Amino acid sequence: MRRFNRVRVCFNHQNSIALALLLLCFLFCLWLQRPSLNLFTPTGFQQAVKNLGLFGPLVYVGVLVLSVVISPIPSAPLAVVAGAIWGPILAGIYSVIGGFLGSLIAYFLGRTLGRSAIVALTGKVVYFSKQRGEVFLGWSIFITRLLPVFSFDLISYAAGITGLSLPIYAIATLLGMIPSTFLLTFMGTAFTLDSPLGIAFSIIFLILLIGLPWGMRRYNWLGMRDIIRIE
Repeated sequence: MRRFNRVRVCFNHQNSIALALLLLCFLFCLWLQRPSLNLFTPTGFQQAVKNLGLFGPLVYVGVLVLSVVISPIPSAPLAVVAGAIWGPILAGIYSVIGGFLGSLIAYFLGRTLGRSAIVALTGKVVYFSKQRGEVFLGWSIFITRLLPVFSFDLISYAAGITGLSLPIYAIATLLGMIPSTFLLTFMGTAFTLDSPLGIAFSIIFLILLIGLPWGMRRYNWLGMRDIIRIE
């Protein structure tokens, strides 16, 4: 009887939903790996999306969800290619929707399945410090979304494991990812139009996108390593 109760606790309603979502992600990932699609390279992605027609945006959003839940899938290069296909506005909207949905699913998985399951899934252990309060942690997440200081998926899982307030997490994630996402899709359009000003702006953005996160990790700017620790 005790063993049955333990099993029932382990497979409660939330755990069942989390495991079902994880299974669906894995099945979708297997479907996307068909040779006829080849969605995980920029060139293959561009050709596959054109072949899919109206379903292209939906598949793209699904790929971005997978890039958060099941890593590593290169979402940044795909966002640049998406900008070249649909233009910066539509591609930015699709990219924000996909990344945000993926972050919510990862948050839910972390909160429901716990640290052990996420370590088995990602191979990493992430710790959040709540000593300065949830609002400060929310600002820290906003910075990690604005600049790729830490892995997008690990931050999503860690927020759920830590039990960070969902509204704080969702707002920080959404507001933080919008500027960088639209800049990536703008880069795709700039390279397509061969605009010197746009290309120069994109190169400067890439330097900042790489340099600032490196400085934050290397020199512990804003005390990020005291708040977020990855092992």
